[in-house]
Amino acid sequence: MKHLLLLLIAPACLCAADPVELKLWPDGAPGQMLPHSKATEDFISTKAGKSTITDIHDPSITVYRPEQPNGTSVIVAPGGGYVFLSAVHEGTQVCEWLNSIGVTGILLKYRTPTRDEAAPHEKPVADAARAIAHVREHAKEWNLDPKRVGLLGFSAGGSLLAHLACDRATKTELPDFGIMIYGGGFVDFKDPTKLKEGFTVPKDAPPMFLACAHDDGQNPIAATVLYLEYKKLGIPCELHLFAKGGHGFGMRDNKQPINAWPKRCAEWMEAMRFSLSEQQFDREIEQAERKLESKMVQMNLLVSEMKEKELNEIAVQIQDARRLGQMAAVARLQKRKAELTGNVQQQMKDDAPMRLEINEELSRLKKEKLVLEARRQMFLDRQSAPKQP
Repeated sequence: MKHLLLLLIAPACLCAADPVELKLWPDGAPGQMLPHSKATEDFISTKAGKSTITDIHDPSITVYRPEQPNGTSVIVAPGGGYVFLSAVHEGTQVCEWLNSIGVTGILLKYRTPTRDEAAPHEKPVADAARAIAHVREHAKEWNLDPKRVGLLGFSAGGSLLAHLACDRATKTELPDFGIMIYGGGFVDFKDPTKLKEGFTVPKDAPPMFLACAHDDGQNPIAATVLYLEYKKLGIPCELHLFAKGGHGFGMRDNKQPINAWPKRCAEWMEAMRFSLSEQQFDREIEQAERKLESKMVQMNLLVSEMKEKELNEIAVQIQDARRLGQMAAVARLQKRKAELTGNVQQQMKDDAPMRLEINEELSRLKKEKLVLEARRQMFLDRQSAPKQP
């Protein structure tokens, strides 16, 4: 009953100015949390700051909606060594940046600390999978596309992403794409140029964006190893290694090259069509129109590439002859041009297969343009939908 009440109330509250927190496991998260070890206590006392949170036993998601959502959502998993969460510069500020590009940001507060467990990523991965499933279940209510749900992880959150996307012992809910910022923990400790034993990249791993600083210990090696595995399998992946930036910068502007990662990431999401904009649709429609116009010109002129080149050469010769006052040459060249055009037109007219091929290409290009226009309208309809689904 508690779960049902939550689902009935929460969606009506989602709006751009009012982030809403929803429990992932209303009836209690599965499994038992271990008590803190001394090492974990020491880690918390020396590493945790004012903006970090720890001892999360009841994981949740907080939904941040942009003013004009483009249908894409990204679940944000902060870092913190599986002991705490850096919930501001790797959390709320990231959601605000996502909102600025039309993406719905969803902050994941996964269980901590799990550092003392044999597989510290296990419970956080279960929480992330639950979050992805929850977003897809309510995609229609929240004006989201269930096929454009991403997961962005920093540090331990990046490790979480790697294990969810790749190291899967059982079937689980996968993101449609992943964004890993200075993640690690999946390469061999003794030989970081290799994946750790038991960790493999499957053929159905989601497309990935990887960013890391060169001066961040073994993490740039881990990112490179993961990229190469993706490359072997032909899975879309983009890797950025910046000269300087260190670790843990998140959304902080520390005046280092790594601060360009959000811009590169936004460009990647748009190029991969995970993040959409009205301008992007306009550009693609314009490209489709140019292709269609070019094919129609070819159909109307009925000239092959070779003959078209010859016609252009004759046109240049006619201009030269006119400039020199050689009118007899002009008349001769114009006659040759007319004969050539007539011959090519007749050849194309008689060539039914070629005419059929051009007509089929024209039909395909027209359909492509219509589909783009329809998708653009759907995108605009989603943006103008009521903010309270």
